[in-house]
Amino acid sequence: MLGSVGDGTVALREAHRFPNRPVRVNGTLHWDILALHRGVLDGLREAGRAAGGLAGVGIDSWAVDYGLLDASGALLGNPVHYRDERTRGADLRVAEVLSPAELYEATGLQHLPFNTVYQLVAARGSAQLAAARRLLLIPDLIAYWLTGEEGTELTNASTTQLIDPRTRDWSPVVAGRLGIDLGLFPPLRHPGDPAGALLPEVLAEAGLAGPVPVTAVGSHDTASAVAGIPAAGERFAYIATGTWSLAGMELDAPVLGEESRRANFTNELGVDGTVRYLRNIMGLWLLQECVREWSAADGPRDLTPLLADAARAEPLRSVVDAGDPAFIAPGGMPERIARACRATGQPVPRDPAETVRCVLDSLALAHRAAVVAAQRLSGREVDTVHIVGGGARNELLCQLTADACGLPVVAGPAEAAALGNVLVQARAAGAVHGGLAELRALLRACLPLRRHEPAGDHTAWERAAARIDRGGKD
Repeated sequence: MLGSVGDGTVALREAHRFPNRPVRVNGTLHWDILALHRGVLDGLREAGRAAGGLAGVGIDSWAVDYGLLDASGALLGNPVHYRDERTRGADLRVAEVLSPAELYEATGLQHLPFNTVYQLVAARGSAQLAAARRLLLIPDLIAYWLTGEEGTELTNASTTQLIDPRTRDWSPVVAGRLGIDLGLFPPLRHPGDPAGALLPEVLAEAGLAGPVPVTAVGSHDTASAVAGIPAAGERFAYIATGTWSLAGMELDAPVLGEESRRANFTNELGVDGTVRYLRNIMGLWLLQECVREWSAADGPRDLTPLLADAARAEPLRSVVDAGDPAFIAPGGMPERIARACRATGQPVPRDPAETVRCVLDSLALAHRAAVVAAQRLSGREVDTVHIVGGGARNELLCQLTADACGLPVVAGPAEAAALGNVLVQARAAGAVHGGLAELRALLRACLPLRRHEPAGDHTAWERAAARIDRGGKD
């Protein structure tokens, strides 16, 4: 994504898009990290060509996954995908040493079976981990290949379950009890810190004239997306939508009580000393996997008519728990949704339109539950919900979320992560000034946004939410 900032404006356009295709080898699901790096280099070339040069680069990606380097700086194998099953049971082994309550009090992270801490416990005793001298989270690995400089960006590090959100530093208690060597991690960086400059060979490969600085941004894409929310004031909730829905609030301090842990809320660190208090929800992964399955069986399926048919389908006929771990793995999603409906005594979707409606109603209910719980647990009320990311383009999902929450939903921007990334870079370069309030005011002045007012019978959503709580039984 190519961003330009100046004269009270911020603009964004796509420079290059490339596929991200995980690969299963000998039973293990890996990221094809070299193909992704190739896509980054091609993207730098296209962006530089379109802009006549680049003033800087910032990198964000998904969380928790990492690459291991040996003493020479060479990668010790393709990073393992967080959806791989190697972490199965790792959380139980951790719980034998640190109870879930102790782990939450120390790190504030919700229980997700693929968090980095569980990956490292699962990898214990492996030849790669034994040979490793450095561990780089995915955006830090790409930055290392671009600049030759190592660092660990804080917002993404906070997803490892090894960071204390109060000190905003590593937790020696967790690492010590679990035997994890924190020396594997390079020093922490913060959004806005310099992260090196493109190497001469990278400049040559991308056809760029140097120097081109690389700036640490909110390298967890949700951290950048939250920075890119065009909210006014503090009374807002957000839902960063994509493969996952990250639903919650922006706070000044973590919420670490037992009730918060039982509600499965996480305290990830954000830009400018903020805390992203949120719950991970399965998100549009459910819909993406259904469409992939139908396309494989019957040829490519266009999502637009599917959504139009879903809008006409009976609302709240069947709903599932969008946070159920049964939906994490890829493959067979329509049947898994049908199985969940059958197991809870609800009507099974009869066609793709009803399946899509089930998915979207279920996501809206999960959004509602997260927004309601975040307010209760944080002690702060909200009057608006912002939906950013890919789901902001899905008008049906946005309207259903407004209806379910009983609050207005402001939809957009779809590319909030890229905008948050660009604005942190621009501020570090002196092109814009101020804190998050000023950056967000700039976004409100420049971006087209859609507002969805709640409509319909709100009690129907309350009954559907109760149905999920009771396992589908009315």
